[in-house]
Amino acid sequence: MKRNTLLNALLIAAVGFGLASTAQAQSAKVGSVQIENAYTRATVPGQMAAGGFMKIENKGAADQLVSASSPVAGEVQLHEMAMDGNVMKMRQVKDIPVPAGGAVELKPGGLHLMFMNIKAPLAAGETVPVKLKFAKAGEVEVKMPVNAMGNPGGGHGGAMKH
Repeated sequence: MKRNTLLNALLIAAVGFGLASTAQAQSAKVGSVQIENAYTRATVPGQMAAGGFMKIENKGAADQLVSASSPVAGEVQLHEMAMDGNVMKMRQVKDIPVPAGGAVELKPGGLHLMFMNIKAPLAAGETVPVKLKFAKAGEVEVKMPVNAMGNPGGGHGGAMKH
């Protein structure tokens, strides 16, 4: 009986340490806009694109996320995935509306950032600086943790399908 208890304790500790090594999602604030649970995922050599995800809360008047940039990518685009008939399509959008007194979630399978022409693989455990520009609130830099592949991060489920 004691042996099983010890094994269970070791297993729980091992799982706990594994979870502790996952990079924690970051938050940032500019004006009335709060960024929460921002993260991206690790990439493999030769992978030229990656998604960026977060929740944007707005305590003030309606605003729009109009652009994003990062030194790790040649370009960062605002994207949405949507159904076109029976086909899921991804397309670039000119802005992402952030409703007054509301929130918008950038997540796999929906609105998200797209890091294009990644300059070097994104490694789990690193953080990626990303500058977000809002039409009214202005600019803010978010440090996005890079989560391991297969780790949805930020408490969101599902894998990104690009």
